[in-house]
Amino acid sequence: MFQIGKTLVSEEVIENDFVCNISACKGECCVAGEAGAPVLDEEIKKLNEVYPKIKHLLRSEGIKAIEEQGTYTTSKFGEHETTLVNNKECAFVTFDEKGVTSCGIEQAYNLGLVDWKKPISCHLYPVRVQEYEEFSAVNYHHWEICDDACSLGKELQVPVYKFLKNALILKFGENWYMELEKVAEEWKKQKKS
Repeated sequence: MFQIGKTLVSEEVIENDFVCNISACKGECCVAGEAGAPVLDEEIKKLNEVYPKIKHLLRSEGIKAIEEQGTYTTSKFGEHETTLVNNKECAFVTFDEKGVTSCGIEQAYNLGLVDWKKPISCHLYPVRVQEYEEFSAVNYHHWEICDDACSLGKELQVPVYKFLKNALILKFGENWYMELEKVAEEWKKQKKS
């Protein structure tokens, strides 16, 4: 682990390679799993604000789930998550004719309908951030459905932290990211020697 400000960053964020390969996985991360995407307290307001503006882009199943359960649900651990359709895919997901997923919120953002792209947890994947009282833990989350992304990242030699540069800057700021780059370079030098 590396400490940067009030974060503890797992070495795996530097060690592992990753580049989303949506043509191979078809966006399975938006469909598989046991819960929706994590939603921060401050993102709940945004979810509720954007929903009426993006509703027309969503599938009928997603709209039904949101109308019945709300734009988010809360787990038994008190964590907020995007609503799911039949305990499977995210209610905000859409599918193209080839079965590839995309985010309805992000589609609306790209069309200029809303000014918010999606929950930060979606931007950051495969990194997960766990908030503690004194610090934030920044960890790499390995999931078999992303094996193609790991292979592509290795082929292109793109470490997780570089793939997620914009998302990490969005979450922690530019100075934090520059510090992470320094740590990564130092770590690589030590590993070679």
